[in-house]
Amino acid sequence: MISGRTRVAGVIGDPVRHSLSPVIHNAAFGALELDWVYVPLPVEAGRGADAVAAMRTFGIDGLNVTMPHKSEVAQAVDRLSPTAEALGSVNTVHRLGDVLVGDSTDGEGFVCSLRLDEGLDPAGRRFLVVGAGGAARAVAKALGDAGAASVVVAARRPETAERAAALAGSGVGRVGTVDEVSDVDVVVNATPVGMGVVVPFDERTPTPAVVPFDPSRLAPGQLVVDLIYDPAVTPLVAAARERGVAAVNGVGMLIHQAAIAFRLWTGEEPPLEVMSAAALAALAHAGHPPTGLDDLRR
Repeated sequence: MISGRTRVAGVIGDPVRHSLSPVIHNAAFGALELDWVYVPLPVEAGRGADAVAAMRTFGIDGLNVTMPHKSEVAQAVDRLSPTAEALGSVNTVHRLGDVLVGDSTDGEGFVCSLRLDEGLDPAGRRFLVVGAGGAARAVAKALGDAGAASVVVAARRPETAERAAALAGSGVGRVGTVDEVSDVDVVVNATPVGMGVVVPFDERTPTPAVVPFDPSRLAPGQLVVDLIYDPAVTPLVAAARERGVAAVNGVGMLIHQAAIAFRLWTGEEPPLEVMSAAALAALAHAGHPPTGLDDLRR
């Protein structure tokens, strides 16, 4: 029951009503019987700093940050974690006493999803990251920190690709092209290509407009991770699986980045299975193809 003692967390963005974060976090609060509530907070572009000020005014204890506010919030908090400072981007704000600390949990969440969900340690592996936006930069940095052998970044704009590759570290990150997809262990789609596009399960040839590279270059033994989770089975995931290649969507990263934020806010260990089940049930209820809950994740 919500009372005057209830602690508040939320997510800001524009738009934000579609976010799965309230479902995930409220399920976790309920499972641990914590007197917390999590709400979506629509904030117009250009008002991210106002939202940080509102945390102070209303005593909000935790905040997730989505587009287009990540850079602005990074400038408005009192302190940045080393990761958030390197990225110039914040997706989570937590309190240390009266100090508001900005962090970025996306990259660590991605690495956790590889290790815990896919049984894959990034150390010594070769990666291709397609895209150079905020998610790509977070992933590239996290992979470099995790000991990846190489992180090749392929993007349309060379300058943004160079920035993302540099975050992986000297001798690890470099700019490349999608033609190198055959030469890596793991391919990560960090672009919106394929988002919201549903490909029938009997479709064998997704068009180039809905996949970020030629999937015929993939081969069994590789892993494809599409950071998109709407649709649950993206055109890229469908095309990879058709070729016998292991392929997963972005639900794992979503859950694990949320779990890290939950730990920062509450000091409690996040109930991962509860959070995962809540997210998958919400996706199924939202009208995704009836592939079964397991396929919504994998």
